[in-house]
Amino acid sequence: MRVFPKFRSFSRAVHEERDSEQEKKAYPRTEGTPCASLTVWRKSLVISCEGFTVIDSDGNLAYRVDNYDERPEEVVLMDGAGKSVLTMRRRRKLGLGDCWLVYEGEVGNCGLRNGSTESPIFCVRKHVNILQGNTNVQAYIYRGTSDKRHAFSVEGSFAHRTCKVLDESKEVVAEIKRKEASSKGASFGLDVFQLIVQPGFDAGFVMALVLLLDQMFS
Repeated sequence: MRVFPKFRSFSRAVHEERDSEQEKKAYPRTEGTPCASLTVWRKSLVISCEGFTVIDSDGNLAYRVDNYDERPEEVVLMDGAGKSVLTMRRRRKLGLGDCWLVYEGEVGNCGLRNGSTESPIFCVRKHVNILQGNTNVQAYIYRGTSDKRHAFSVEGSFAHRTCKVLDESKEVVAEIKRKEASSKGASFGLDVFQLIVQPGFDAGFVMALVLLLDQMFS
């Protein structure tokens, strides 16, 4: 497989921007522990494949997704070295909304492999508003398939790349936002956007949510 040749130049370009004073105020930092800032590029590093490339604040490859389909039954998030981190599998269930199970490691058609857990660690459900409920909610995240109370929620609009991930106390633990360019009139568009992750929260899990939101709302 050939790796996309413009990764290095793109990596430099997306990290030319510094956090503004407004961003620093919006994301308070624990002393000595900064928020994680990731740039997501909706493009695979492998030529002729669809996917995602995620770059950390130092310009290094943090996560990747290759062979990405518009509505697959399974999506695998890999780290920069190509090791499976999380597997998302669509749950076939009667109902109006998408429901996905999130596993650690890799899950194959013949069962679990590569260190994956025997049961899903999270269940992510698309919020379907029928006459009532919070219309601003995009999805709910549960710690188990039988839990009645959600552990996290996603609010905003993924289609516009303006989402917040909130915990049960409504504290923002991560945010998906547009990537702004410093040049006047320049824009990265919707295919390049930013993840801001609060200290102590798993950036890989936030990226898994991005993949599922992309499935649900793109």
